[in-house]
Amino acid sequence: MRTIHWLIAAMLGLVFAACAGIGTAPTAEARQALAPTGKLRVALQLGSPHNVIRDSASGEMKGVGYDLGKELARRIGVPFEPVMYPSVGALLDAGKSGSWDVAFVGFSPARAKEWDFAPLHMEVEFGYLVPAGSSIATMADVDRPGIRVAVQEKSQPDVFLSRTLKNAAPVRAPSLAGTLEMLKSGKADAIFSIKPSLFEASNQLPGSRVLDGRPGIDPHAMVMPKGRDGGLAYARQFIERAKAEGLVKAAIDRAGMRGAVVAARE
Repeated sequence: MRTIHWLIAAMLGLVFAACAGIGTAPTAEARQALAPTGKLRVALQLGSPHNVIRDSASGEMKGVGYDLGKELARRIGVPFEPVMYPSVGALLDAGKSGSWDVAFVGFSPARAKEWDFAPLHMEVEFGYLVPAGSSIATMADVDRPGIRVAVQEKSQPDVFLSRTLKNAAPVRAPSLAGTLEMLKSGKADAIFSIKPSLFEASNQLPGSRVLDGRPGIDPHAMVMPKGRDGGLAYARQFIERAKAEGLVKAAIDRAGMRGAVVAARE
């Protein structure tokens, strides 16, 4: 009797595995749409943990976009090719010429007019970084006349800051590293960005700190060039499965991101 029960259980396991395979395996059309060159070119902003960072000790690459892109390539059965950019502006500009297949960026209605988005996979807190000895103690101290706030141009933090800052002056740099240099050189009094990037930057500036509180949230999603409808449905399915299976949470934890949470499932 135990043998019969074991055989039934084994057969059911094979059935469930087959169903799971059907749910995750892409059609030839979807694979072609997602990876038209035969490999998945994943655009990543280097130096941002929501995309990719390099471990200073081991040299290992890690980050939410990096991990999800690598897993997507594995599931559709093509090689994974990370394509690095210094800023989100450079990344999006390159995408207009077909230089990559998927990316992981902040969602906005304006960007949705130019790109196709999968469901949100992560929500990230905005925040401020101030140097050691700064007179800025709270977020309420930031928006005052004479305060200069460095922000990466053409980024979601730039859009948010431009809309909400009333008295302080935004000063823009082409990359997050550029905003850090402005803070170091005294050309800015604070940096505004997503908190995981700020915590990463604070490691390079002894005595600096990320202010408590959050002025807003930056929703993040996987994006594709328009015109690849054959792959969009699979991309949406992949993101929902990645949230349900704990892959997004694991990627957030592996990157050591503070101020980021998994987005709700749709």
